[in-house]
Amino acid sequence: MKPEDHFSIDEVGHEGKLTATAKGGTPNDDREMHRMGKAQELRRNFKFLGIVGFVSILQSSWEGALQSNYFGLYNGGRGGIVWCTVAVWLFMLCLLASMAEMASMAPTAGGQYHWVSEFAPRRYQGPLSYVVGWCCCLGWISGIPACGIQLAGLVQAMILLVNPDAQFAELWQITLLLFLFLLLTVGFNIFFAGSLPLAEGIVLFLHVFAFFAFLLTLWIMADHAPASEVFTTFRDPGWGSQGLSCLVGLTSPIWCFIGPDAGAHMSEELKDASRQLPKAMMWATIANGVMGIAMIITFCFCITDLEATLGADTNFPIINIIHSATGSNAGTCVLGSVLVILLFFSTVTTIASASRQTWAFSRDQGFPFSDRIRYVPPNWEIPLNALLVCLGVSLILGAINFGSEVAFNAITSISNAALIFSYIISIGCVRLKRLRGEPVLPRRWSLGKWGGPINDLALAFLFVGFVFAFFPQEPSVGDPEWAVHFNWAIIIFAGICLLAFTYYLLGGRKRYVAPVSLVKQE
Repeated sequence: MKPEDHFSIDEVGHEGKLTATAKGGTPNDDREMHRMGKAQELRRNFKFLGIVGFVSILQSSWEGALQSNYFGLYNGGRGGIVWCTVAVWLFMLCLLASMAEMASMAPTAGGQYHWVSEFAPRRYQGPLSYVVGWCCCLGWISGIPACGIQLAGLVQAMILLVNPDAQFAELWQITLLLFLFLLLTVGFNIFFAGSLPLAEGIVLFLHVFAFFAFLLTLWIMADHAPASEVFTTFRDPGWGSQGLSCLVGLTSPIWCFIGPDAGAHMSEELKDASRQLPKAMMWATIANGVMGIAMIITFCFCITDLEATLGADTNFPIINIIHSATGSNAGTCVLGSVLVILLFFSTVTTIASASRQTWAFSRDQGFPFSDRIRYVPPNWEIPLNALLVCLGVSLILGAINFGSEVAFNAITSISNAALIFSYIISIGCVRLKRLRGEPVLPRRWSLGKWGGPINDLALAFLFVGFVFAFFPQEPSVGDPEWAVHFNWAIIIFAGICLLAFTYYLLGGRKRYVAPVSLVKQE
């Protein structure tokens, strides 16, 4: 049965495919999809509050401040992680503003690689957007098992707290728990996709409510260190410079705010995307930043002995801090379970964003077997095959944890580096257009005359973050076991980029449809 049998002629595009209006969008959504040469395949069931919840829950800034602080505390100490978190948030706002403006120009699930294709110099539009597309997919998919291992680690920490003699510290046990969470979170994206906007709204409420529950618990019940120790003491594990050590520790605060492009990858499921998406991205990161900074400062006040905290058996010191504050296993497990729920839905949103990025890139023939990966079952209206690809790759990456925690950490740590690289190229291309005096695309959310300076600040920050994303946790010069501490992410990242470029040269360029080639000049 044809679409025209159920929809008016205004709801069907020139090629006989349903328009954004027929899928819950607006006439503006129709015009933007038509300009970009894209057919509306997904249901636009997200509205402003739902996408604010989506971005907020994915970033999980205050939750990340509690769960992912070990690296920052080890390199920089309390003073280092506090001031670096403040600095990262301010620069991340510049990054986010730059990306929000581009999302208003071209609201597409392709995100960065599409923007590069439109904004890059003509001769580089194809190869550069292709490599950026691979890096985006790499960054998002490798972030899925990274979130899953955090879930498994939190559960392990609570089990060992309640029963210190439990035999639950082996790599294979944590890996099996990781697999369970991967199956559950992908399953949620498949079977409850229609309820995802509602779930994001509900979890957004829990995100805010739990913030105050943790904050008040740590303020009222925990012992506190002097303010001078929190704000003015730093830690150097052997780099020879406190400043360098703090820069190495940037991984922790960056992880709390990474993924500002998540909303962009859901733009083809958002009503009135070019107006609502930029506002949602900005509001989510502003609110998350305030909560994240308040939480990391509070957490650092609760660390009365930093070396003892770093020397604990788990890399999740928040569990020990909560237990010290409440003096109760039950209370610690209740609050820990809230963190597990929030991180579970953060993983759900990460998978949703990763699958849309993968689907969009395969729609432009960026991968082998793209026709199968991009398929959207008509009755499902979700990129089912792309979700299954994300699950399969995540399970393969997770299986590495059976044999080597170091190798697994190297693979998942490239999530930051790959996404930062895609931000550098996309913002760099639009900045180049401004430097050359070339017009940028019309947009409904604009930085105006501040666009250039804001792009510059974002790029300066991104270059620093990219370099230090490849640093090991501690220096290992002269160490015979240097391979144990070496951050292999740089090898993996370079290998993936080389693989993508080689595939492009050997045949991918004949199949890849650069998004700019489909754009209609109006």
